Amino acid sequence: MNIGILGSAGRMGQMLVREVARTDGAALSGGADRAGHPLIGQDIATLAGLNTSGVVLGADAYAVIAASDVVIDFTHASVAPGHATLCAAHKTPIVIGTTGIDAAGTAAIEKAAKDIPIVWASNYAVGVNVLFAMTRRLAGVLGEDFDIEIVEMHHRHKVDAPSGTALTLGEMAAAGRGRKLADIAQRGRDGLTGERRKGDIGFAALRGGEVVGDHTVMFASDHERLELTHKASSREVFARGAVRAALWVATQKPGRYSMADVLGFTD
Repeated sequence: MNIGILGSAGRMGQMLVREVARTDGAALSGGADRAGHPLIGQDIATLAGLNTSGVVLGADAYAVIAASDVVIDFTHASVAPGHATLCAAHKTPIVIGTTGIDAAGTAAIEKAAKDIPIVWASNYAVGVNVLFAMTRRLAGVLGEDFDIEIVEMHHRHKVDAPSGTALTLGEMAAAGRGRKLADIAQRGRDGLTGERRKGDIGFAALRGGEVVGDHTVMFASDHERLELTHKASSREVFARGAVRAALWVATQKPGRYSMADVLGFTD
């Protein structure tokens, strides 16, 4: 399976290059990053600490898409939806790991999914996807006597907050209670905010150091507190999941899929 990496010069992109290179049945078909990137023209495998592959980093996403059976996109919210549109034009499946995509970008991805299979997940770690399912189930079981707070921490370089994973956890919790997250999310508290509204789902985003990704969902009542926590110690878990998703999605019908679909389980 020829897999192209969009955003291959970044830390996550280099991890994906290494994961593809060591995965049976997968081969690197191309890598691209933003125009003007100082590493353009260099071998993408060498950049990832591997032996020379003969595949050089370019700035033309379409060229990578055209050379690939499937592409993996870990780029930026401003360009990922456009990559999905390009993939649809070339009938190339895509795995999207980019977060922070707005409503217009989401609509573009949904449109592309009518023509090609797309896996779009906020987190590709297997453990996190189990956490999603557990959060939805517990939110429904515990009910609104338990307040829900979601705390996440990431490295200082992350540009969006709350993280896409935290927002998905919020969506799972809201769905477990038959609500929409947009109606009950509390994404920031500062100053005299008043008492906590019953049924709200709160978020706190921490940034510092080189933390790969920590997420905790707290269920707090007057007399007890239950916490579900996932901590990623290496981005390798995301790369493994994304490559697994790429191999899976290449044989699917057009549509938008989640990592739960890839793993073959539902909550």
